[in-house]
Amino acid sequence: MQRVYRIILAISGAALVATAATAAYAQAAGNSTPRGWNYEIKDGKRVPKAERKANADGSWREEIRQGTCVTVKEKTASGEYKESRRCD
Repeated sequence: MQRVYRIILAISGAALVATAATAAYAQAAGNSTPRGWNYEIKDGKRVPKAERKANADGSWREEIRQGTCVTVKEKTASGEYKESRRCD
């Protein structure tokens, strides 16, 4: 009987190690949202992607909507960064 318990314990241990290794690999893979989609996944939830508009001179502007609020992030070609938030 003791031999059966050792075999079951060994198989359970191997299954546990395999499960942990698979979970670690899945996290390291960095599952990212495909390019054409309009949302990304953060903390297991869908979050709308920011709409960034980049210009040829290196400046950009992006708008992030959170409910009725809009956060606008801007960076000029000279490197100045500005962030503003508006709630309607």
